[in-house]
Amino acid sequence: MTDLFLLIKQAGAEIQVAIQECGLIDFSSKNARSIVYNLVSNALKYRSPERQLLIQIDCYLQENYQVLSVKDNGLGMDLTDKSKLFGMFKRLHDHVEGTGVGLYIVKKIVENAGGRIEVESKVNEGATFRVFFRDSGNLKAGHDK
Repeated sequence: MTDLFLLIKQAGAEIQVAIQECGLIDFSSKNARSIVYNLVSNALKYRSPERQLLIQIDCYLQENYQVLSVKDNGLGMDLTDKSKLFGMFKRLHDHVEGTGVGLYIVKKIVENAGGRIEVESKVNEGATFRVFFRDSGNLKAGHDK
């Protein structure tokens, strides 16, 4: 993660974190690190040159899930062909380096643990990725966001 700190500094990015609502997520720390790394790294790579990058990392409870949300105000994406977004070696932007496996790996990690990942995006406005972690029984009933 230390290489992300350098990229964050170089980009002049502001990162806001509000994850207290979730408490601990019962999930492999190595896999959780990979998920956060990929989502924050993508926000940095696909930032807009027209504005300071703002990344908001949030966690909240929804139904039987702890939801980690990573939102940015970057380039955004046209999600007409959403299947391409999570495909192996698939990329929606070609102007930066990358292999096209990051989101594929994130999706596989999350789905293999009984969760899911969703994305919302608008071109030139940014993207929001929501990772749904299956709750291990620690959620308060009826608490939603």
